[in-house]
Amino acid sequence: MATLTYDKRADLAGPGIGNYTDLEKILPANYKSLLDRRETQQAVFHVKRYIADNLCKELNLMMVEVPLIVDAESGVNDMLDRDGSRTPIGFHISNDRDQHPMDAQVVQAATKWKRMALKQFACKTGEGICTDMRAVRKDYFLDHDHSAYVDQWDWERVITAEQRNVAFLKEIVRRIWKVLVGAEKYAQELFPALKDPRFPNLPEELMFLHAEEILEMYPDLPRKQRETEILQKYPAIFIIGIGWALKDGYPHENRAADYDDWITDTHKETGKDTHGLNGDILVWNPVTKRRHELTSMGVRVNADTLHMQLEMSNLLDNLKFPYHQAIVRNQIPLSVGGGIGQSRTLMLLLRKAHLGEVSVTVWPKVLKDICAKKSIFVLE
Repeated sequence: MATLTYDKRADLAGPGIGNYTDLEKILPANYKSLLDRRETQQAVFHVKRYIADNLCKELNLMMVEVPLIVDAESGVNDMLDRDGSRTPIGFHISNDRDQHPMDAQVVQAATKWKRMALKQFACKTGEGICTDMRAVRKDYFLDHDHSAYVDQWDWERVITAEQRNVAFLKEIVRRIWKVLVGAEKYAQELFPALKDPRFPNLPEELMFLHAEEILEMYPDLPRKQRETEILQKYPAIFIIGIGWALKDGYPHENRAADYDDWITDTHKETGKDTHGLNGDILVWNPVTKRRHELTSMGVRVNADTLHMQLEMSNLLDNLKFPYHQAIVRNQIPLSVGGGIGQSRTLMLLLRKAHLGEVSVTVWPKVLKDICAKKSIFVLE
């Protein structure tokens, strides 16, 4: 089986931000927040409760506790991609003077843990869990919408083998989109100042496009520029099939081999040479005037597709981990799941220019200085 390669140009070329000189040019001039600092905090917690409650209602989920740290030997930490460029923070717990030590990791996401937890909480088909997840991703370039501190509504739901298809994926995405559109309206009811004609509301419906279709439309552009261009036409899209090599030989974006299914052949549903049961919701951000990712999600791998994706990624050695063994032995449920960025979503709905306006974390001095010059208040 062929090994997949990844085109770094897809991330490095085009409108990606690679330094703070670029970022200073990109952050909006003459910025003025529509909400003051106290109103912003009030809005954050009202909208977070709305989204969590309605996400649980739409997808039949229950809120559960989620780990911040995991056992390094469990294999449940999220590696985020296949090229090894994003690694978790690890630390040693000496415990009883090293008589019973442990090596632990700070989670980068709860993707794998959630699927294991479905069994722990005895979820049946059509039931699932939602978490108020916190994580650390130390390998990001810290800009206006990337932070070392990550907060997500990480959710997972039990499905049947028959539901592992594109039509079911779209149904779940539409339910999530309904919640996000409703959250925007809710925020504006509470804080009418957010109704500003400069910043159009989210459309009631989002557009579904396969990564292959977008490549066909813009064959000469790298990934991020393709996304930027398509968002000029459709301000809210769900890109299907992220991880499989497209016709140009490269995946739309690198994806880990052991959670989302990006290998399943879907040509019977699409009528085209397409693969993958996963995707991202992207919108156009009218404040930053840039592409804005809200969530990544997908149907999860089964025993067969896990083995195929690990083989294509040269990661078959991962089959030794308990998480992977549980999938291979069909000891945990088939599922669909994803992570909705909390601060990313709040930044969009509250018309903010920077993540630091809605979440507290660390930022380099150079970035804080840039924000101060542009009247962007970054929480300390």
